[in-house]
Amino acid sequence: MSVELNHTIVHALDKRESAEFLAGILGLEVGPETGVFLPVDTANGVTLDFATVPAESISTQHYAFLVSDEVFDAAFARIRERGITYYADPRLQSAGEINHHHGGRGLYFFDPAGHAMEIITRPYA
Repeated sequence: MSVELNHTIVHALDKRESAEFLAGILGLEVGPETGVFLPVDTANGVTLDFATVPAESISTQHYAFLVSDEVFDAAFARIRERGITYYADPRLQSAGEINHHHGGRGLYFFDPAGHAMEIITRPYA
């Protein structure tokens, strides 16, 4: 059997707020609560299991999502409609811009717990 990422736990100050934030931006659905987790499933079968933890337990993580051009357009529109600050670069030097790496488009933004979220339309080479 090959090795595949199945799920990861995403620490949040409020699991519902963070799960609904990301699902809302990406056009995904929040699944039913499973124990202490609130899942958001991606198209390739990877689940992000959001869990509420104390603030001091949260270490900022980076989550990158490969999306189609159509999903990027819709997510980008939602980001702008909600007034969410976005950046073209991971060093946060190009606010309000997107990048065009590898012939695609990409941007970075933060979720309510401070995790760096990235959407890209082409995988990194």
